[in-house]
Amino acid sequence: MATLNRPGTPSGHVCGIDAAMEVIGGKWKVLILWALHENPHPRFGELRRLLPGITEKVLASHLREMEADGIVRRVAYDEVPPRVEYALTADGARLNDALDPLAAWGRERALARRLEEGAA
Repeated sequence: MATLNRPGTPSGHVCGIDAAMEVIGGKWKVLILWALHENPHPRFGELRRLLPGITEKVLASHLREMEADGIVRRVAYDEVPPRVEYALTADGARLNDALDPLAAWGRERALARRLEEGAA
């Protein structure tokens, strides 16, 4: 199921950030994007190990939503036992690139806070 637009506006979005947050909102989706960037083509179990604390149900649900939104590709191989891998689409890679400045801001802020705590 794709993420639903907000009612009440012609495009369903208030601004570009609103549109992006609709796709990446929640605790885990950005971390799933990061994991898929750092570890291309992981299987489900491998992806779950990369995200400590996520449940199978939440991971499966988010992967389905991200696939419906066109940022994750699910590749099922016709093998025994069955094998399924996940990867970022071109749109997903662009989204990950757009999140790089936010990640840099977060790292800088965390470092500044550690330095402040050490000086106190």
